[in-house]
Amino acid sequence: MTAQRADAIHPVDEKLPALKMATTGLQHVAAMYAGVVAPPLIVGAAVGLSGTELTFLTGACLFTAGLATFLQTLGVWKIGARLPFVNGVTFAGVAPMTAIVASTDDKSDALPVIFGAVIVAGLLGFLAAPFFSKAVRFFPPVVTGTVITLIGVSLLPVAFGWAQGPNPAADDYGSTTYLGLAATTLVIVLLLRRFTRGFVKQIAVLLGLVVGTLVAIPFGVTDFGPVADADVVGFPTPFHFGAPQFQVAAIVSMIVVMVVSMTESTADMLALGEIVDRPADERTIAAGLRADTLGSALSPLFNGFMCSAFAQNIGLVAMTRIRSRYVVATGGAFLVLMGLCPMAASLIAVVPRPVLGGAGVVLFGSVAASGIQTLVRAGLDKDNNVLIVAVSLAVGIIPITAPEFYHAFPETAKIVLDSGISTGCVAAVALNLVFNHLGRQHDAQDVTHPMEAGEEIVAAH
Repeated sequence: MTAQRADAIHPVDEKLPALKMATTGLQHVAAMYAGVVAPPLIVGAAVGLSGTELTFLTGACLFTAGLATFLQTLGVWKIGARLPFVNGVTFAGVAPMTAIVASTDDKSDALPVIFGAVIVAGLLGFLAAPFFSKAVRFFPPVVTGTVITLIGVSLLPVAFGWAQGPNPAADDYGSTTYLGLAATTLVIVLLLRRFTRGFVKQIAVLLGLVVGTLVAIPFGVTDFGPVADADVVGFPTPFHFGAPQFQVAAIVSMIVVMVVSMTESTADMLALGEIVDRPADERTIAAGLRADTLGSALSPLFNGFMCSAFAQNIGLVAMTRIRSRYVVATGGAFLVLMGLCPMAASLIAVVPRPVLGGAGVVLFGSVAASGIQTLVRAGLDKDNNVLIVAVSLAVGIIPITAPEFYHAFPETAKIVLDSGISTGCVAAVALNLVFNHLGRQHDAQDVTHPMEAGEEIVAAH
């Protein structure tokens, strides 16, 4: 390697011009916004919060998502993967949190109980991060490729749901108007990607969202009400809903969610590492998990929920090929700003769900395509690897194709089983051990160390 090559700044550590940094960072916010605000809206509604309190809770989750994103991208000490990794409220916690709300006699205690459970789960996860990260050696390309593909496939139904409209219970859900707006946005993004170059091509998704929102105005789908009703300034006052309470049952359920979240984050970091040509090793994963868990432990201080990596933003990195972690840190700054300025947050809320759905097809499909690219390099000429991929994909797709498949299982078990990414990941790791490791210690050519595989992938690029 030449001295010039050695001194070159890796694209992950590159600082882009201010305008490009801002617009591409805003793309990441647009891609994740619906996923961040959905959990507080669902849980807040279950608690029975007023409109004002619901807005406060949503803003708090945006604020804490920004802080957690700073931890991941910029890093402090041994905390943060220092990859273009967006963090926000994990949807895996919605079911157990609503269960906690339902089991609480006094609804005013529900959020403090949730916050207490998240704090404990976050601190325990932080301590467990270095041990959990050692599982990286069980993630060779055949496993990571399968998991990356599952991440994309699992996210696509979210885009399809957005495309059908904002309210599944409404009569017009899935109407031709909504689907037409989603299709229009998709076509706009594709045309921009095909016929433009440079900067415009890289922000095609953001431009598609803007144009799609404007197209939706004559159809009465774009609602500017949130902007008119929002306050200009608002700060998530610590423990606004009361001091945290610690109940054993709630803590156990959130610890299970934390394990699921750490599993998915590990898979996401491995996926992102390959996409940006900086394979995530054991140290990187440990640092990333520390950021996830510490962000989760601190989040309740500002009335936020458990934080985790957002897989949909991996699709944005894969599609735009903008790999700078500082771009994502800029997105984190926008999240903090929206948490402090409800009016700014409401601007993103103006984008209709069908428009988000059209863009989501491109974003999430790009993740699945990246997984397929990894599988191509994983040695599918070997029958064992084909079986690993086939069965793991089948297990991971169960929650998508048959949502009620695990209906007879306990609610705690369903937290794991209903996550196709988690079940598919566990299946892939287990099958890889059975077929490529157990009893084959001396068959070196069939067993590739994940770090060696990562080096080969980087060399190929």
